[in-house]
Amino acid sequence: MTGPDLEENPFAPRSFARRVAERLRDTPDAAATIPEAGAAGDHVLNPGFVMGPGPYRDAAVLIPVVAREPEATMLLTLRTPHLSSHAGQIAFPGGKIDPEDESAVAAALREAEEEVGLDRAHVTPMGALAPYFTGTGYRIVPVVGMVDPAHRLTLNPHEVVDAFEVPLPFLMTPGNHRRGSREFRGAVRSFYEMPFGERYIWGVTAGIIRGLYERVFG
Repeated sequence: MTGPDLEENPFAPRSFARRVAERLRDTPDAAATIPEAGAAGDHVLNPGFVMGPGPYRDAAVLIPVVAREPEATMLLTLRTPHLSSHAGQIAFPGGKIDPEDESAVAAALREAEEEVGLDRAHVTPMGALAPYFTGTGYRIVPVVGMVDPAHRLTLNPHEVVDAFEVPLPFLMTPGNHRRGSREFRGAVRSFYEMPFGERYIWGVTAGIIRGLYERVFG
């Protein structure tokens, strides 16, 4: 398909980018102080889980949407098994916001360069979702960026053992957003999970993907 027919596909790069720009243009690049009513986070699927008042550690992740034709994909990473947190899990490139970072966007781009060698020259920031609060004390700003398919990756073996792409239509289909549960700190906690072949996407990563779906397509 070409021209108007391709544009009708909501997962075509230009169509998705336009929708993201429209839906995220009023989202500030700043984290709320505490989880307010309606805030995204681990507490959403766990009504009895009371989030603390903080202080929360500020972090940012990049949601890299690769502008492949005819439908975009999302770039995800597999963290090394020896890390102190979220070891061996599927994640977005990201980490703590350093004092030297001008913004959450700058932090997300820096972390993507450090973790997978994604040159920021190949990334066009499109906006940010509202902060995602985790039960482990992080306030994460998810930054959406359109990635040139001509990019090249160089993985940092100390942080990432693999990087892979998942079709955007799969991740943006609510029927693929299952609910799982595990025991955490003596209580059963629920979370989103999105198994894709041998890849098990769950927890914070799946929660942020769900938040992107709700904001862009909800």
